[in-house]
Amino acid sequence: MSETQSVFGAETQDLEGRTLSNRELLVALLRKPQFDICLLLVLVFFAMAAVPRLFTSADPRYCELAKSAHSREPGHPFGFDIQGCDYLANVVYGARPSVLVSLVAGFGGFIVAGLLGLLAGYFPGLVDTVISRVADVLFALPGLIALIVILNSVPDRSIWIIVAIILVTGWPQGMRIMRSTVFSVRNREYVLAARSIGVPPLRILRKHVFPNAMAPLLAMTTLGIGGLIGLEAALTFLGVGLQPPSISWGSQFGVAASYRDAPHLFIWPALFISTMTISFMIIGDSIRDALDPKLLR
Repeated sequence: MSETQSVFGAETQDLEGRTLSNRELLVALLRKPQFDICLLLVLVFFAMAAVPRLFTSADPRYCELAKSAHSREPGHPFGFDIQGCDYLANVVYGARPSVLVSLVAGFGGFIVAGLLGLLAGYFPGLVDTVISRVADVLFALPGLIALIVILNSVPDRSIWIIVAIILVTGWPQGMRIMRSTVFSVRNREYVLAARSIGVPPLRILRKHVFPNAMAPLLAMTTLGIGGLIGLEAALTFLGVGLQPPSISWGSQFGVAASYRDAPHLFIWPALFISTMTISFMIIGDSIRDALDPKLLR
């Protein structure tokens, strides 16, 4: 009985097939100094997005045109934007759109791709055919160009509209990864044993297949969040992202492109975007390495 219970466990397996508990995975990650540093940086960005007044007391809407594009001075370490607004406050308040878009689109994509890949991999036939053919159609769209065209046709581009469109166009790659992993998991002994004793398919998927098939998709998602931060900034820079009066790092890039004699307008949002993007990518690399030790050999 103990052997049967162990194979029915819902612990995560690494990519070599060894079972890892959540505690073991967390301990393995926390032993990596680069993971700890990047996790701390990401938590700071989260706090900045959630409670910006912890980082600045200035009002990003209060402007003095006489200080337009001035460099830093006492009390204003980032200087001023072209309207004379405190640039530190603008950069801090601009963190919220980037954090929301990257996290909601990233983990929303994980859920959508995970569920569809789970169904496509476990139910070959009609279900797999329908999901895979829809994914093929979306794969045929030319990526960034498709996003630009779609967003350009939307009159009111809020954060949630941008997230929804990224989700609709971005799930096929993750679905393919999840589907291929489920194909290898669905015929393992513990899944076959569960089927043989009449466990319902949805329970098998939830308890046995998904926990042991999600590792590659999880690693890809954490790696992809960094790219989503840059994508949000690029869309706003190209004029199809967030609209004024919303403040974002992408909109600050768009303004900085027209004022090359004020380099601080570009440097600060670029530094924040780069730091947050690299932090997420290192976290993703660390998770992937913890789940697949062969990569370290």
